[in-house]
Amino acid sequence: MKSPGQRMTQRNATRTSHRGMKSSPLPRITEPLVRENGVLRPAVWEEALDLAAGGFAANKAAHGKNAFGVFSCSKSTNEMNYIAQKFVRAVMGTNNIDSCNRT
Repeated sequence: MKSPGQRMTQRNATRTSHRGMKSSPLPRITEPLVRENGVLRPAVWEEALDLAAGGFAANKAAHGKNAFGVFSCSKSTNEMNYIAQKFVRAVMGTNNIDSCNRT
């Protein structure tokens, strides 16, 4: 329902407010995209995940394990925060994780 003074601006149409949430949705990405020579192209999940893991491993090898960190949201579920900290500590080998619980 629209009130008389309410108009849909371009900013609202891009979903930055509650009014934008009711507008027609932006096109969704339905498959992973990988960057090749500066251009995004569709890929299969295995390829995209292998490239992401390779990027993490290369960065860790080049700059050390403490070059990696994660900010997790305090409004996420406990399960999501647990998975994030487990990944950072067990896979990346660092304790650089913050869930900003102070806010």
